[in-house]
Amino acid sequence: MYNDRVLDHFSNPRNVGEIEAADGIGSVGNPVDGDRITIYIKIKDNTLADVKFKTFGCAAAIAASSMVTVMTIGKTLKEALQIRNEDVAEALGGLPPNKLRCSNIAADALHQAIADYLNDEENKL
Repeated sequence: MYNDRVLDHFSNPRNVGEIEAADGIGSVGNPVDGDRITIYIKIKDNTLADVKFKTFGCAAAIAASSMVTVMTIGKTLKEALQIRNEDVAEALGGLPPNKLRCSNIAADALHQAIADYLNDEENKL
């Protein structure tokens, strides 16, 4: 069902955990599947210096969460906001059509974390 890259990010997820005193936190869920993804970000000089996640859900959701952290560490906020859920699935080498719903919330959680950070008037782009 899953390709080797998805299985790797599921069984050996990168950047798992919380960031103490995170600059932004984004949390989204998929009530149909029960998946929940929370992304924590640390910003330095308008760049994502650290990105971590906690996910409850299926292999696709965990793999997508792991991949979105890998894709975004070191990116500017503007670059990170351009990453779409489809980009995450593509970076994973594709996902079965019936699992796209599970994983298609990782970028949404990232965008919410950035919005949380930018919500502070001092941090506007």
